[in-house]
Amino acid sequence: MDDLKRRLQKYGSLLILLGLLAILAIFYPGVLRFSNMMNVLAQYSLVGICAVGMTFVILTAGIDLSVGSVLAFSGACGAWFNTVLRMPWPLAWAGAIAVGMLFGFISGGLVQWGRVPPFMATLAVMAMARGATLILTRGYPISGTSTAFNYPGWASMGPVPVTGTILLSLMILAWIVLRRTIFGTYVYALGDNPETLRLAGINVGRTRIAVYVISGATAALAGLLMVGRLWSAQPNIGIGLELDVIASVVLGGTSLFGGMGGVGGTFVGVMIMGFLDNGLRLIEISSYLQQVIKGSVFVGTVILDMYLKGRYHYNRSRDQ
Repeated sequence: MDDLKRRLQKYGSLLILLGLLAILAIFYPGVLRFSNMMNVLAQYSLVGICAVGMTFVILTAGIDLSVGSVLAFSGACGAWFNTVLRMPWPLAWAGAIAVGMLFGFISGGLVQWGRVPPFMATLAVMAMARGATLILTRGYPISGTSTAFNYPGWASMGPVPVTGTILLSLMILAWIVLRRTIFGTYVYALGDNPETLRLAGINVGRTRIAVYVISGATAALAGLLMVGRLWSAQPNIGIGLELDVIASVVLGGTSLFGGMGGVGGTFVGVMIMGFLDNGLRLIEISSYLQQVIKGSVFVGTVILDMYLKGRYHYNRSRDQ
């Protein structure tokens, strides 16, 4: 049984993706066309970019509900820097990413120093960022960003979207950080057994805050790319994005209880969510039913995660 659990943890998300593609291909064979695959990569690359940062957070047994709002506010800041302050696009992008990192620092600070549970801390930051977006934009889109500012959000390199290339590059970088650096070791250890880190004299707080800063930075990057895709900063973008991002990470095998998973699985999880959304649209499933299906997939994934992590047995033993 333990061997089966390990195999499911390692290959389960890939099997789900292959099974999903096989089912969708029965109803709509065009789902397997290369052009459609590139379309899915383009559409879900921004979710994937946010999911890279979310993977770091969830590996530490945390959660970040603010990514959608931070995405919106950072994107709006970048557009405002470029159109109102007339900043060149590199400076506007750098400033917007710094804003996202600041919100990540606030979330991490609330969790580490304020002892606020991650759910509540990031829920509060989500409200702050969304309110700040509405104040900055006054409820209206900010348009007029330069062509160079917008270019990465809509352009392609041959058949491959630039956003997809950015996602894959981030995935590789995150894999190196998690698997080949001391910081990555600390991230896994913090999710698995934080007390061990403390006893070893490691600064737990620095690691915990850093993962939220990373999540804020990736959300800001996604926000800038969204502005480029839409050629304007919309005040209502990113609403509900948290579900897709968290579901992608958990579907990819990263445990909500921390210490297990990685960005390789996260990429597979993003593709599962992307093809699920794409396939449901192609076979003309009602948009309302799509939300029900996606929510059910997320709940099922959480239950499976609890089973694989042995949480049911752990909780029963603790209650006795």
